[in-house]
Amino acid sequence: MTAATIRGVTPAPPPRYPLIEEPSPFHRLPRFSEALGGRVDVWAKREDLIPLAFGGNKLRNLEYLIGAALAEGADTLVTSGRRWSNHCRLTAAAGTRAGLDVHLVLSGPPRLPPGPGQRLMGLFGATVFVTETVERAEREALVDEVVARVRSAGRRPYVIGVGGSGPLGAYGQVEAAREFAAQCREAGIDPAAIVVPSATGGTQAGLITGLQVAGAASHVLGIAVSRPPDELRAAIAATMSGLAEMMSATVDPADIDIDGGQLGAGYGVPTEAASEAAVLLARTEAILVDPIYTAKGLAGLAAHVLSGEWDGRSVVFWHAGGTPGIFEPLD
Repeated sequence: MTAATIRGVTPAPPPRYPLIEEPSPFHRLPRFSEALGGRVDVWAKREDLIPLAFGGNKLRNLEYLIGAALAEGADTLVTSGRRWSNHCRLTAAAGTRAGLDVHLVLSGPPRLPPGPGQRLMGLFGATVFVTETVERAEREALVDEVVARVRSAGRRPYVIGVGGSGPLGAYGQVEAAREFAAQCREAGIDPAAIVVPSATGGTQAGLITGLQVAGAASHVLGIAVSRPPDELRAAIAATMSGLAEMMSATVDPADIDIDGGQLGAGYGVPTEAASEAAVLLARTEAILVDPIYTAKGLAGLAAHVLSGEWDGRSVVFWHAGGTPGIFEPLD
């Protein structure tokens, strides 16, 4: 069902600053499938191969977030995250591409020398601030301070929330879902599920919404990597509600499905299952996943495959990116 069939008018899409010139690759993982017993045909949607700054799904969000910033006359982006944040790295790169200054606030404590993520952010020209502790309240207070400094210097900041995962950013994931649905039709497959690592929930919210609006039947299973399932489910539902309003569409939050079994000791803490899944993918398909996000998502996919629930079907692993996180110290 499309937005046009629901209320009679299809709203104009929000302003977009193009960062992605063609669909990200979509292909089978035959040796990985065989290593999992040959009972499921595993495919991968390779958001990690989007050709900008090591790629990643957050570029989908940033196309619309930067589009909004430019439409509002902003000249500076301000956002925040952990030191290995894919969103912060890609905001630095995308902001540079768009000719915007970028100020990033990272959770501390500071490291000497800085890790690879922070070094990349600096290489792309961002001004990086690091808090003294990991406390979210300290990070948010520093964001407010940075915004005030930017304004006092006569600049025009545009503030992006953590992960860029509100409804506007998630609109980019709606477009990714439409792209994916077309690739499935071309490949002649009807996946039983799309498995995606879910941290702030924006990617999962956008994929569910996009597939519903496109009339596609694929189920989206989020593997929680950052917060407990109930908290994550509430965040996804709120983002889906905002997307529905933006698109004049009707979406069903009953489709939100979250597996919290791979969270382990919490965000940024590797697990044995995730490490094993990452090694298996590397040694069968020579594809790398980071231990913070994608490896836990991959471990979730492997567990569900081995449970037998998808026997005889195809499933899709949504590789969200995060390659530099492989080299990030996690202590």
